[in-house]
Amino acid sequence: MTEGAEERITELIELVRYHDRRYHGEDAPEIPDVEYDQFKRELLELEAAHPELARPDSPTQTVGADPSTLFEPVEHRMPMMSLDNAFDRDELRAWADRAQRRLDAEDFGDLVCELKFDGLAVSLRYEGGKLVQAATRGNGRVGEDITANVLTIESVPHRLPAGAPEVLEVRGEIYLPLAAFDALNAQQEAEGKSRYANPRNTAAGSLRQKDPSITATRGLAMWCYSVGEVQGAQLATHSATLEFLESTGLPVNPETVTVDSLEAAWQFIEQCEAKRHDLPYEIDGAVIKIDRLDLQQELGSTSRAPRWAVAYKLPPEEQTTTLLDIHVSIGGKGKATPFAVLDPVFVGGSTVAMATLHNEDQVRAKDVRPGDTVVVRKAGDVIPEVLGPVLADRPDDLVEWEFPSVCPCPHREPLIREEGDAAHYCRFPRCPEQLRGWIEHFAARNALDIEHLGEQRVRLFIDLGLITDVADIYTLDYDRIREQEGFGDLSVANLAAAIEASKEQTLARLMVGLNIRHLGDTTSELLADAFGHLDRIMAATVEELAEVDGIGPIMAESVYEFFQSEANREIVGKLRTAELNFAQEIGSDTAAEALPQTLEGKTIVVTGGLEGYSRDGVGAAIKARGGKSPGSVSSKTTALVVGENPGASKLDKAEKLGIPVLDEGQFEQLLETGVIS
Repeated sequence: MTEGAEERITELIELVRYHDRRYHGEDAPEIPDVEYDQFKRELLELEAAHPELARPDSPTQTVGADPSTLFEPVEHRMPMMSLDNAFDRDELRAWADRAQRRLDAEDFGDLVCELKFDGLAVSLRYEGGKLVQAATRGNGRVGEDITANVLTIESVPHRLPAGAPEVLEVRGEIYLPLAAFDALNAQQEAEGKSRYANPRNTAAGSLRQKDPSITATRGLAMWCYSVGEVQGAQLATHSATLEFLESTGLPVNPETVTVDSLEAAWQFIEQCEAKRHDLPYEIDGAVIKIDRLDLQQELGSTSRAPRWAVAYKLPPEEQTTTLLDIHVSIGGKGKATPFAVLDPVFVGGSTVAMATLHNEDQVRAKDVRPGDTVVVRKAGDVIPEVLGPVLADRPDDLVEWEFPSVCPCPHREPLIREEGDAAHYCRFPRCPEQLRGWIEHFAARNALDIEHLGEQRVRLFIDLGLITDVADIYTLDYDRIREQEGFGDLSVANLAAAIEASKEQTLARLMVGLNIRHLGDTTSELLADAFGHLDRIMAATVEELAEVDGIGPIMAESVYEFFQSEANREIVGKLRTAELNFAQEIGSDTAAEALPQTLEGKTIVVTGGLEGYSRDGVGAAIKARGGKSPGSVSSKTTALVVGENPGASKLDKAEKLGIPVLDEGQFEQLLETGVIS
């Protein structure tokens, strides 16, 4: 038994050391945190059961990994320790009980509750108020000198105010805000490069750049949460220390609270889990610390972690599983998207059996293959994503996956990837997979918002031949639907009522529902506001469409081509017959026709506030008389109307182009007569 335990301990020590190097030293972890924690936990349990086999060089007795040779070494004057973990309420209570016993029945009093940030631990050293050195944790005794890189981080002050301690060593976490992470990945995708796996690894890699100017572009930030060496300041509690750090201009996280019981600390942990995905940065747990510094001193530490603090780890958002296959789905605009079929795994609070792979370039960049062990990430409501393979577990005979050349639908039409586009598309207009996606998109909340028309019903109606395009939604054969299993009079009546109500949605929502390539919610709203009616959009040239502020030439071309298609014009005709609202202002079809079309063919730009009109009202008045009301001046502008506090750039451009400039009185005359006076 002891022989088997010794062999397993040796194996686990090597395994944990290897993954420590990958995580701390190379910023390239191969396994998710949960798998690493399992290895380390097993090692701890074996060492506890066989204390005679415990080794001083075990990762359970040491911190992090040896520092990289890329940077100058920095010896920490006070060790940068790690934290012991608790994974459930019982383990949290056990930590508190151990601390209480060491304090000889003295109540340890208040606890400070902090978020556990998913970043890179660093130490900042200020002398005479000036930042003179920044270092990574490394192995806890020796770290890496990253001063030049940290000086580029906006939230880190280079100087502290007058009165700061002569020497102040600050410990904290450098992290990558989610907005900065998303922006970096958007840039990667635009350049056809592989996406970054997660904010933590990206932050660590960004901080370890040899060129500080690269670090400066990454948007890193820092939270400070403790001190090391301090000369010239006497503080009694940890909470007072944090207040002091904040008073010097150092960034201290505002979510930190001080509580008076372990029960209140548990409530803080529950709140952390509840708001985990509402924070603008990633966390992986909470840290609970005894507040009184004299008790921290009395409790001391083990070789790797203080006894007066514990890290509570939240449920993992990354797990490993087997990639069974890669399939391709066809969306409403014909876009072919590869997705992973997974051996179901519980991650991020739910069981995941499928995950997105984005496009062909991303599959190739990640080099995932059917049969691979892969790392899957799911954070809250975010769509599950495959981050990459565990290469150490890859069988030798796995072949690279090839993107299919034809659509998976029965028609087997070719999938086309145009130059400069990351995605493949099926261009066959009667592709059933494309139709299903279009119908679902048309009925979605941000489009026509048709309740009771979900994916299963859409598939059924297509299979029954009741729907061949989106306009068929408004001529459904409800008698045939009643004959289908699961459809009673009430459910059919609810569906019919929802479809009827959708006819009154705005033009912007209808434009979203038409699923025009490159056009989204915001740009649909811009077009609807500028033209006011679907007929005017359909009649517009590419140049006229592109004049709308926020509509570029590619988008304008896409809209124009959509309405030039005979099949699409036929669908619009069927929607007109079904009496859908084609105007941006609901109910304004007849009102627009009732007013004289004095501004037909005219483009009127307004700048500044008009006394008799709201911002929306002035645009509506122009559109109701047949005119256009874009947000910017161009050579196609008929007149510029100027109110209170006008924009100087619009005035300057109008003067350069010789465009008439009108006041409010002249504008009202223009509305009435169509003549510029």
